[in-house]
This record gives sequence, structure tokens and C-alpha cells, in this order.
Amino acid sequence: MSDKGATPDERMARIAARQYGVVSIRQLDAVGLDRDAVSYRRRVGRLHRIYRGVYVVGHAGISREGRWMAAVLACGAGKLDKGGAILACWGAAVSHRSAAELWDLLPPGDGPVHILIPGDGGRKQRAGLRLHRSHSLLPAAVTSHKGIPVSTPARTISDLQRSASAKSSTCQISPRELRRAIRQAEILGLPLGPQHAGDRSRSDLERLFLRLCRQHRLPAPEVNVRVGPFLVDFLWRDRRVVVETDGYRYHRGRIAFEDDHDRDLRLRSMGYGVLRVSDRQLAHGPEQVMAILRAELGRQAA
Repeated sequence: MSDKGATPDERMARIAARQYGVVSIRQLDAVGLDRDAVSYRRRVGRLHRIYRGVYVVGHAGISREGRWMAAVLACGAGKLDKGGAILACWGAAVSHRSAAELWDLLPPGDGPVHILIPGDGGRKQRAGLRLHRSHSLLPAAVTSHKGIPVSTPARTISDLQRSASAKSSTCQISPRELRRAIRQAEILGLPLGPQHAGDRSRSDLERLFLRLCRQHRLPAPEVNVRVGPFLVDFLWRDRRVVVETDGYRYHRGRIAFEDDHDRDLRLRSMGYGVLRVSDRQLAHGPEQVMAILRAELGRQAA
């Protein structure tokens, strides 16, 4: 929609709609609202300050995504077009624990927003923010997710690893949380770089399993579908049979062990037979795996 003929408030609202309800003072200036106009809108409740130079439009409520975007706007220079929209904002990015939450690697928390900025000066710590300065922050280490500048999954995990091993850190993370974040990144298929390369990928396992099903003339399953709250690898819906193909890197450790067993129990309580097959079993004993699966499909059909 063109901004031609729109009032400054309409233009402000359109920018806020693209940024989870938040705008920066530079964007307000770009749409024609000077300091006095901003002050007036704060007094009448149209703008609510969240950080210095960053405001929520219309109401004081703000989502997690809005808080992350507001933190980036508060710390990053960015480039704006003539209408005030952000062209680039590589001066700051959500990082560390906050980035892990944004990528859905860790559950949301109540702590400060962690922001990564280049260099070693120029910005002071602010209430509600934790700034991490980096001389090695390259454009390749920053991307956009859900429209918010954020460190890449690989950089996020590396930052969390450094925080977990540091004796004192502004980003507190336990070894268990770090393991959970890495495991979730692998499950989601996020790129973590060669330092985390491991066993056969999930997609390779799925292709191998489907090929074996065809070779042994078993009915074709549904792939990566939901059963209740769970996303399962393979499902024979009419037989109520689920198969999970487990690569070591996706299911190693006590956390994975507990999560997998809880998941299996809940699926069985819903009436599904559950088989777990490892990549090693598929590679070295496929005939036995297919025979067990054939028997399970027959039993459930009966």
C-alpha cells in the first residue's frame, strides 16, 4: 500500500505493524513526527517508551518478538528508506540465550534481552538489555528470523558454548540447557557448521527407511505428520503404528533418553504401537527391522 497522502500517524502504524508494534525515534522522524510530536503522542497514550528512542505504538503491551525487535532498534544503527522502513540493521542482532529462544532452541525466559554488537565501545549497558561486543562479528554471522535480526544458529550455539564454559558470564546457561539447545537445533535441521557434524542426517535416514519399505513391499507410511502434540517420523494411520528413526546425535544423552521415553509412553496411551529404529540397525540389519515392522503392522491390523 502506498504511503502517498497518508498522515504521519498512518505511516507510523504501518511501520509498527511490520515490526511487532514497535518503532524507533529515527523512524518517527522519517514519517514526519518531530520531538514535540513524539512527546505529545506519549502524553496522550499513542506511544509508550520501552527503551530510550524506541516506542510501542497504541498500547503498552508487547510480545516477545516485539521486545526482541525493540532491543535491536535500541542498539542498532540500521538504514532506512524514505518511508522509514528498515533496509538493513546489521548494527545489532539478538544473540545468546535470546537468540536461542527466538530460534525455538530454548523455552522463553524472563531475563534481559541479549544483543550482539560489533566493536568494543560506543554503547553503554541499558536496563533490560545485555550487550555482547564482538570484534569478529561478520555479516555472515547475522541473519533474519521472523523478521528480526538475529545471530545465525551456528553463531548462537558457539556463543552459548563460550558462556557455559566461562567462569563468569553475563549470559548464564547450564550444561543441560546447552545440550538441549544443540539437540533442538539438530532436530529442527538448523545449520550448525562442521564443528557439529555427526552421524547420518535425518533426511538420509528417512530416505533409507522409505526405500527399505518399498523393497520389502510394505504399505507406504505418512511421513513427518502430527499425532496429537507430537510430530512423528512415519505413521500407518489405519494400523495405528508409529516408527521413529533415531540418529545418535538426535537422541544422545539423558535428556534425550527421558524425552523419548515420555513421548513413547504417551503415544502408546493413545493406542499407537511405537517402534524405534537406529541408523545402525537400518544400515546393518534391515531385514530384521522390516520383519519386526511387518509383524507389528499385521498385529495392529488384527
